[in-house]
Amino acid sequence: MKITDLHAANGFKPTGPSMLLIHESEHMKVINFNFKAGQGLPLHSHNLEGELVICILEGEGHFISAEGKTPAKAGDTLVCPIATPHGVGATTDMRVLVTIAPPI
Repeated sequence: MKITDLHAANGFKPTGPSMLLIHESEHMKVINFNFKAGQGLPLHSHNLEGELVICILEGEGHFISAEGKTPAKAGDTLVCPIATPHGVGATTDMRVLVTIAPPI
């Protein structure tokens, strides 16, 4: 068992997203991204099988899809195939937890 305090382990960087690898195994990868307002990950996809979960832990922003932007706030969770175009943007400082299964 492994417990990680994301607030203590991963802060915010003014120059770009802050990333902390929480867990990686043959079954999944879990990453904490912290974005300052205006930062994010652009629309992208991965040409492989698997699933992706993006959970907003703190702050506000939007999920990005091929159809456009959808507002997102703490507690909102996106689940999709990893091959589906996806992204995220922050309008306030935002903490995000990303799970990828199987890991890439």
